[in-house]
Amino acid sequence: MNDTRPVDDETLRQAMHRVRAEVDKAVVGQAGTVTGLLVALLARGHVLLEGVPGVAKTLVVRSFARAVGLDTKRVQFTPDLMPGDVTGSLVYDARTGEFEFRPGPVFTNILLADEINRTPPKTQAALLEAMEERQVSADGESRPLPDPFLVAATQNPIEHEGTYTLPEAQLDRFLMKLVVGMPERDAEVSVLRLHADGFSPRLLTGVTAVVSDDEIRAAQDAAARVQVNDDVLGYVVDLARATRLSPSVELGASPRASTALLAAAKAWAWLNASTAVTPDHVQTMLMPVWRHRLQLRPDAQMEGVTADAVLQSVVQQTRVPI
Repeated sequence: MNDTRPVDDETLRQAMHRVRAEVDKAVVGQAGTVTGLLVALLARGHVLLEGVPGVAKTLVVRSFARAVGLDTKRVQFTPDLMPGDVTGSLVYDARTGEFEFRPGPVFTNILLADEINRTPPKTQAALLEAMEERQVSADGESRPLPDPFLVAATQNPIEHEGTYTLPEAQLDRFLMKLVVGMPERDAEVSVLRLHADGFSPRLLTGVTAVVSDDEIRAAQDAAARVQVNDDVLGYVVDLARATRLSPSVELGASPRASTALLAAAKAWAWLNASTAVTPDHVQTMLMPVWRHRLQLRPDAQMEGVTADAVLQSVVQQTRVPI
């Protein structure tokens, strides 16, 4: 931050809560999704949004980006999209006779990767370095991405023709997988009321920036300072080990999954004005952070077992530190 004066945690927390209230002006019935995006931003992570068409996945991300006042770019992932279309490419300049790098849309604060599973693995992999290292390497030079940086990717779970399943290495780069469901009846009525009153999803009228870049970075630093005692660390490890021992799981939670859960739990604890992470914070973040990291056995999948069901069982069977 350029301003080195200390910022009160409660003031920062109120600013983050204003983001949720601002997004609610455009998106109804998706409070959990908005909260997940906010937690991911605070934890410096990325989010995969999964849901059927028409449940406002793209609208949530665009509204969130508008509310936090960050630069955002959208990439529609298609089968013919090339890696350079995402990260940028070298372009020959006839005037100078040299090649120069032209940055791609990934050089932004919030990248909306729409329908990420519609592009081949080669293009999906173009995001790996950006998501993990927060930089893009081209022509022997590493170019840092803006800070903060968040990838919000969407995918449709019901269409299979023309889609490419995200490999485990790609899924592991996402801090969270949020399942965007259908709204309740009252929420759906409110959606129709918004549109009946002239709301335009394209213009996002009424949604304005309510936090600054400095406040976001200060909130990220504050969330990272939340304390964690050894009992809670041990609890996270016990949960991870329990997933590896589950008879339905072929590949359980890795140490990287444990660190991701810890980061999300710290952000959630900070948002709830807690000075230390508790087992409750860990349990709340467990499902969105780990559901996409478990690889189930084929026979378990055929029997209808889901990652969420396995994680619920793991929580019930793992001793909670007092």
